[in-house]
Parts: sequence; structure tokens; C-alpha cells
Amino acid sequence: MSLDKASRLRKLQINELDEALWDAYDNAQLAKERMKILHDQKIHPKHFTLGQEVLLYNSRLHIFPVKLKSRWSGTYIVKKVHLHGTVDIVNPKNGNSFTVNGQRLKPFLKVFDPHEEILLVQGSREVF
Repeated sequence: MSLDKASRLRKLQINELDEALWDAYDNAQLAKERMKILHDQKIHPKHFTLGQEVLLYNSRLHIFPVKLKSRWSGTYIVKKVHLHGTVDIVNPKNGNSFTVNGQRLKPFLKVFDPHEEILLVQGSREVF
């Protein structure tokens, strides 16, 4: 094989390798964009109002493997909601106030009392 033929073959192989590299890069970018879209679909925005009761996620308990201990502490009361998701909360027991990321909070649902009387309204009739 002549030197000229071998050099052309080597150039062709290098160009093909470079093309394969760019194809892999493009495919990786497309896969990242698809994964971001799928991930963003599962994120639900949290909206808090003033005076709302919330629970705070204690991330320090995540380190220790405790099965039956809840990682949510609370209840806290929302004092102020800032832009970009930060929330000022107040501990009603001692009055301490601090700012946390809104992703660490979830709304507190009051405990159902079976002895509480519930008033249901259907149309214009009241049912007990």
C-alpha cells in the first residue's frame, strides 16, 4: 500500500471518529433534555398562605436508619412567603422565627375527630 493511500485512509478514519463523537454528544444532550422534561413534570409547586400550619422536614434524621420515627416535625405557622420559594415560619410553642426553603415544608392536615359534628349542605336542605 502506498503512503498516499494510507494517509487518505487514516484521514477518513479520523473524520469518522470525530463524527461519531459529535453524534454521541448530541444524543447525550437530547437524553438530558428528555430526562429534565420527565423530572419537571413530577414537581408540583407548593403554595403557602399566611397563617397556614405546616410541617418541617428534618433532614438530619435522614442520616440515621430509624424506621418508625417521623422525619417531619411541627406544626409551624407561616409568617411570610418570599419570592423564589423561601418561607418565614414561626414555632407557636416558643415564638422562634426562622426562614426555610419552601421545598422542606408540607401543609399540615388537621386530625379528623370522629366525635365532631359535621354539617353537610345538599341543595337547600341541611343534613346531619
